[in-house]
Amino acid sequence: MENDLRECILCEHRCGVDRLAGDLGVCRMSTPIVASRTLHPAPPESYTIFVAGCNFKCLGCQNWTISQFPDNRMAVEGYVDSGSLARESVRMIQSSAGILMGADRIFFSGGEPTIHLPFIEKIVDNARRLRPKLKVNFDTNGFMTEKSLHRVLGFTTSLTFDIKAFYDDTMRAISGTPVGPILRNAEIVARTASDKLWEYRIVAIPEVNEEDIEPLCSFLASISKKLPVAFLAFRPNYVLDEHHGATRELMQKCVELARGAGLRNVTYAGMTNIPGKKGILVEEVEGVYERAGATLAASYARSKGCTTHPRNCGECPSMSKCPLKKYIPIRSC
Repeated sequence: MENDLRECILCEHRCGVDRLAGDLGVCRMSTPIVASRTLHPAPPESYTIFVAGCNFKCLGCQNWTISQFPDNRMAVEGYVDSGSLARESVRMIQSSAGILMGADRIFFSGGEPTIHLPFIEKIVDNARRLRPKLKVNFDTNGFMTEKSLHRVLGFTTSLTFDIKAFYDDTMRAISGTPVGPILRNAEIVARTASDKLWEYRIVAIPEVNEEDIEPLCSFLASISKKLPVAFLAFRPNYVLDEHHGATRELMQKCVELARGAGLRNVTYAGMTNIPGKKGILVEEVEGVYERAGATLAASYARSKGCTTHPRNCGECPSMSKCPLKKYIPIRSC
């Protein structure tokens, strides 16, 4: 862990900071922090460990209390020794509650677990000394270096992989990051480790990434029509707390577009038709982004204090004092 964090390039921001010395990059994390851990029934059933911090600032993040730590000053659990966490994970999976639930793996989520990759590798190594065939799921936004991706594929049994957009301007507006590394890594997984892919997850945000759905599905289908894709209905939260939720019609349209592109294993889930407001464009970002959806998302970001457009968190002069990381939503659905 020490070598990785002394000059951190675990993700594609490649900040190169000495996290052990207290220097902070885009994720704003030094040493690994566990936000919470629990038996979790959502497929795949597991003992889920949520780690704090993220290398994204996604406007609609459902786990913003965890992902935007420490700047939002929300309470999290703290550092937990990798050995004791491994023992606890195995014990809980083997408990009567774990067996009844059908939990068969450790599920790492967040936030983004890539930023704590060495810590996670230690947990897995210790856990498999106790239970050699223990399964492991890694839940990721995909913004890792190729080297980190191959490390993840080396110890995982399953992978849940979020893809938020296809076009670069949409991705930047939503998350503050370029889309290239994510599509590259999605393709690497599809071509070299499709047996480990639990599913690609795409949150459908009305008016924001609707234009991205069809080309994204065509991109995945061009690799393999068998790839599993799950659409998740956007629910108002975080910076998009006043935006309206995805309708049932939008979710059905996403499935139809995916099947029209040739994908065979497509589902959708989530609460639909949550009311909200129509977004208002902000003058400062008009003409900066090519797509209307990206401009709308960027308008939300600008209205809450984001000043760098197109959004680029890795090179933003306000990285260490980002107003979005301190934003507290007026509602969470």
